[in-house]
Amino acid sequence: MNMLPVIPFAHSLMEIAVKKGGFAIDATAGNGHDTVFLAKLVGDSGKVFAFDIQPEAVIRTKERLQKERLDTRVELFRTGHEHAGECIPAGYHGKISGAIFNLGYLPNSDKSVITRPETTIAAVEQIFAMLETGGVIAIVVYHGHEGGAFERDRLLEYVKKLDQKQAHVLQYGFINQENHPPFLIAIEKR
Repeated sequence: MNMLPVIPFAHSLMEIAVKKGGFAIDATAGNGHDTVFLAKLVGDSGKVFAFDIQPEAVIRTKERLQKERLDTRVELFRTGHEHAGECIPAGYHGKISGAIFNLGYLPNSDKSVITRPETTIAAVEQIFAMLETGGVIAIVVYHGHEGGAFERDRLLEYVKKLDQKQAHVLQYGFINQENHPPFLIAIEKR
């Protein structure tokens, strides 16, 4: 396939935005795949801040980071991403080059624990304020589960209203697939 699926496309945006020595955020650590990916991008001199509210997600992420010997590059928070602004030290504000979200629920876990539009939008607002110019937020929107369509709609309403003088907003996804295919919202700070 010549067209990238949603997650690889999100990763390609992070590869452009996040450099060695940079600072990044995994707003939904989950199983730790994106946290590891970002930790590799920032290198030994960079830092990743990762968030998840579920204890099992924090454990899985920590184990994956230790296995890859990347745990020293990551500060892991067992709290919601809507607390990013208060958890990430002020010295990093304005220096974040990339952030990634995977909305929905933690795979192979309790499907009633989901991301919610009010906390997701609060996190996006806080993280956008922490981005450096040219920094990117990549939000993978899974919307086929209970509550997913509601979050999708609120998030789309929010990002469509972002001032084009402050942000470029992109929507990327396949539109002829069955079963509510995920799509990407990317926000670049101008």
